[in-house]
Amino acid sequence: MKGEERRAFLLKSLQEAHGPLTGSDLASMSGVSRQVIVQDIALLRGQGVDITATRSGYALPSSFDGGEVRLVKVRHAPEQAEEEMLAVVNLGGALLDVAVNHRAYGKLTATLDVRSRRDVARFMEDIRSGKSSPLCAVTSGYHFHHIAAYGPDASCVLDEIEKVLGEKGFLAEMLPYEVGQI
Repeated sequence: MKGEERRAFLLKSLQEAHGPLTGSDLASMSGVSRQVIVQDIALLRGQGVDITATRSGYALPSSFDGGEVRLVKVRHAPEQAEEEMLAVVNLGGALLDVAVNHRAYGKLTATLDVRSRRDVARFMEDIRSGKSSPLCAVTSGYHFHHIAAYGPDASCVLDEIEKVLGEKGFLAEMLPYEVGQI
């Protein structure tokens, strides 16, 4: 497969995916190395294609569509991050991102795409190993998540997630100036 043909194949594969595809998966599907995929993704981005790199692989924004998304504000200690994330995924939700509203730096957002217990375990391993530190560490534990649920009962799932986060003491009140800022 030549370069242009392969990039067209990658784009089509990402468009048809129902979530992120890893570089290794794309390499295997294309018959090239993962490094070639990284270069192809860079070229596609250079052409204006909005490809997101997540912990779970590469995705187009449309691969997150089809569900209901809600913004929640939470606060907890760093050692409670795993409990918070498991509360969301155990009820069938996904944590799409994390954002903080820092007084000096403004809004900082990072893509998470945490959809399963396995994703939570990987994220927590990165934190525990020192590879990363939680973004909420710079805002006394306050942070925001766009959480998503899929299927006909998505709204009920999100309601239940908010209820459980509240019961655990994680849910924080959204301040008037924060609405529409995150």
